[in-house]
Amino acid sequence: MLAAFRRALGRSSQAACRRLSTAVSTASEPALGDHLLTQVHRDATSTPRSPLSLPEGALSVSHGGVRPVYLEMSSLIRPEEGVDPSEELVELDPDVFSHPIRRDILHLCVVHYLDCQRQGSASTKTRGEVRGSGRKIRPQKGSGRARLGDGQSPMLRGGGVAFGPKPRDFATKLNRKVIEMGMRVALSARVKEHSLGVVRSLEWPGFKTRELEERIEELGWWRTLFVTGLDQVPSGLARAANNLPMVDTVTASELDVYHALKWPRLVLDLSAVEWFERALGKPQVTPREYRV
Repeated sequence: MLAAFRRALGRSSQAACRRLSTAVSTASEPALGDHLLTQVHRDATSTPRSPLSLPEGALSVSHGGVRPVYLEMSSLIRPEEGVDPSEELVELDPDVFSHPIRRDILHLCVVHYLDCQRQGSASTKTRGEVRGSGRKIRPQKGSGRARLGDGQSPMLRGGGVAFGPKPRDFATKLNRKVIEMGMRVALSARVKEHSLGVVRSLEWPGFKTRELEERIEELGWWRTLFVTGLDQVPSGLARAANNLPMVDTVTASELDVYHALKWPRLVLDLSAVEWFERALGKPQVTPREYRV
């Protein structure tokens, strides 16, 4: 499993082949099927450049002059005629969605999650716990055979187990800041692989699985994990996706690094983007005013 994660993070050259309609193509680079990611440099001291013209509906958030990340919006619901949801851009916090890739941090987070998932309920009986008499089987000497004690000896069939497993806790400890960094790296890796989508809302009208299946087939969003920033997943999407084997839904607070790497594609709504930026972003500290 860990080897699969390493290979997935190292396939940056094959990321452009994945089908996802939430990336932006620039004018300075050749477009690969309308699926490219553009980072717009915003520096007041440098010469102004215009590799990308932002549309009127762009959702812009200030990040203090740091290079923001722009993604094209998508829509889970079929848009109206003449409306293209990809004309809108969403600006992502670079501290959360453009973090340097740290494979060692991902390895620590995945191992920590898998260790905590182990039940640790394996149990065997020692020679003192096996039912039976403590009478010596045969005399110590005179029989010409090996020396034996009672019938619970580990050497005998039906006896106890020597050094067998006992119930234990396999959970390991990992610092909270390391787990938060792992989530930043996982989201940034999805952005670099062009496998992260953003929609306005995950509200789904109705609860029919067939209709949602047809829409996912149109978008090519199979094997997708839908993440919402609300307290609960919208009931329509939860009921419609319940019977789809390659689609799952989760809230942003329940998402972990393991599932963020396991699923080939993540689709976030705007509330999930705001939740991650609020929980994982750097706090904005206002400069102090000194009286002279």
